[in-house]
Amino acid sequence: MTVDRQKISTGGPWEESVGYSRAVRVGDQVFVSGCTAACADGTVSGVGDPYAQMVQALSVIEAALAEAGAQLSDVVRTRSFVTDISQWMDMARAHAEFFRQAMPAATVVEIRRLIHPDMLVEVEADAVIDRTANTHHRP
Repeated sequence: MTVDRQKISTGGPWEESVGYSRAVRVGDQVFVSGCTAACADGTVSGVGDPYAQMVQALSVIEAALAEAGAQLSDVVRTRSFVTDISQWMDMARAHAEFFRQAMPAATVVEIRRLIHPDMLVEVEADAVIDRTANTHHRP
């Protein structure tokens, strides 16, 4: 038995060189790689603003899910890696705005640093597509 595997790419500079996909869909499951506030030109948006960076990272996740045929309401787990845990409430506010309906299992872990010194957060998401549910989008 073969498993259909859909690879989602944003065309970002690291995907090819590192050998990863932004997201991978296998059956009804979608796994989204860590997303940050990185812009296509290599800059970081929302420098110094944890809320803005979380919104940007979650927007990248939302777009990757859509390309895989999923939506925010399908997310069952998020993992957030933050460089300063004292800023967690700003990031949590953004998380709630995106996932208030889905209420996924969520983890926040403080780490020493991310790949760029201006990055404050990186977020991963796992989703299970509910084929029976009505379409729910973030308010």
